[in-house]
Amino acid sequence: MKIHQALLTTLLLTTPAFLPGSMAQAQAPGVLIYSQALSSGATAMIQEKLQQAGVYAGRADGVWGPESQAALERFQQTRNLQATGQLNQATVATLGLPPSDLLSARAVQAPAPASMAPTTPEPISPAVIRNVQQRLRALGFYRGAVDGMWGAGTQASIERFQQGRGIQPTGQVNPLTVQALGLDPNNPAARMR
Repeated sequence: MKIHQALLTTLLLTTPAFLPGSMAQAQAPGVLIYSQALSSGATAMIQEKLQQAGVYAGRADGVWGPESQAALERFQQTRNLQATGQLNQATVATLGLPPSDLLSARAVQAPAPASMAPTTPEPISPAVIRNVQQRLRALGFYRGAVDGMWGAGTQASIERFQQGRGIQPTGQVNPLTVQALGLDPNNPAARMR
């Protein structure tokens, strides 16, 4: 199962390997795994290393998606590593990243605006809200009307979804949440198929 979320990669504390968050449950039954999610800063570090290796052309934005996943697999193949698509100890070492750096990396911060005046967030378009509501409903997190109107039900559903996916439950529609919902983070208003 490929992950289409930010690199909710987890550092296994009982074994030296990294796995995308939703794949941690896909391990052999009866194997107990303790994990810690990596921050978007650690994800950006991995993406930068993949860029330097010439296997990733995307931005080092801290959001793990299909392009990042494919780049990781290409990296493993070109370095004669077992091409698991998982960030394991051998892959991390070959990337030249100390695991302690990955664990201590902070979340990626958006660049500060040119002016120091505080900015207000842009309102979410009704088309984006409808897509979010449709996906939340399809996934069983939302029971309200798919009306493109932001309300308490949509807010609570987003928080439950985020919590269920291991995303910080902010209740905000951010790129990580949009991608986890299966929407295009570059165009969340696009019609769903």
